[in-house]
Order: sequence, then structure tokens, then C-alpha cells
Amino acid sequence: MRKRQQPHIEGPPQAPDHLRPNTCCLCWSGCCKCPWYEDRVDRSEHQTCTKMDSIEATEEQHATLEEVISWSHSFEKMMYSQEGRTVFREYLRSEYSEENLQFWLACEDLKKEKNPTLIDEKARMIYEDYISILSPKEVSLDSRVRESINQSLSEPSNEMYQEAQLQIYTLMHRDSFPRFLISTIYRDLVDSKRSASLET
Repeated sequence: MRKRQQPHIEGPPQAPDHLRPNTCCLCWSGCCKCPWYEDRVDRSEHQTCTKMDSIEATEEQHATLEEVISWSHSFEKMMYSQEGRTVFREYLRSEYSEENLQFWLACEDLKKEKNPTLIDEKARMIYEDYISILSPKEVSLDSRVRESINQSLSEPSNEMYQEAQLQIYTLMHRDSFPRFLISTIYRDLVDSKRSASLET
């Protein structure tokens, strides 16, 4: 089966100033001291989620216009939002990288699992679906992280994909998110929210 390669770009297209997200280095190795990383370190003793608290705690049916606009300044805010993840997934599907978000969500689900039998089952399913080079949904990870995952397979844990999950989160933030903000999918959502707010 032909392996689909992650597209490489020299740099993301720039959004207009009013839609340009606040960016930082988001170094997956944790070598930087940006607010994102410092916040993650501060919360590490209280939770195991990568970047976010439990996404179920902030689920909503429909985001407001203000919330949708705020996504342009914060990838994290969009990922907190159920509607945000849904529309971002639609965009990722259009550029054939939906597996990145699917993998991230599967890792979130695994980290909440406490049953050892289910941890083993879910960990191996994630490997087969997103890590194996034979999978059509293989995500792009570096060789060091892949080797670490391979070594963990003998004794799977609910946190075995944490570093891989962080790499993919960073990839989505750096690579896909800037393009999402200037896509018709996002602009149409903003326009629809604006029209709805004017009607009320």
C-alpha cells in the first residue's frame, strides 16, 4: 500500500492582520519557554492531558460569533470548542490530513482510560490506525518518537502516546491552522455567525 506523505511547506500563508493567530515556537521537545510550554509545565502535576483540560468539560452545541472570531487568536480555544473541532476537522479532511485530529482525539480518550485491559486494546488500535507504516492513516512522527512507542508496546500505558500527541498538536497548529484561518470554511462560518447575530 502506498504511504501518503505529509506535505511539506516552507512556511504557512499569512492571514490578514485581524485574523492572524498569536504564534509561538511550540517546540514539541519542550526546549522553549513560551507561555504555552510554561502553562503546560505548571499544570503537569494536576493532569495528564496534553495542552488542554478535559475537552468534555467545555463542550457546547453552538459557538457564538465572538467565540468563533476568538479562534483566530488561539488554536487552543478552537480545540476546546466542540464546534471548533468539527469545522477544523472538515478543513483537515479537505487537505487530506484528518488523521492528525483523529489521532489526537484517540490519545485524549486513551489517557482517560483506567481499565488495564482496555488500555492495552486502545493503545494497540491507535498503533495500528495511526502509527503503523502499513496504515493509510499514518501520522507524521520522527524516528525517535516512533522508537519510543515501539518499545512501549510490550507494556502499554494510557500515556504512551503523550509525546507523539504533542508533536501532532504542534503540527496542526503550525501547519494547518494558519491555512484554516484563511479558508472559505472558516470565513463562511464567521459570516454565518455574523448574519445570525444580526437577525436576533
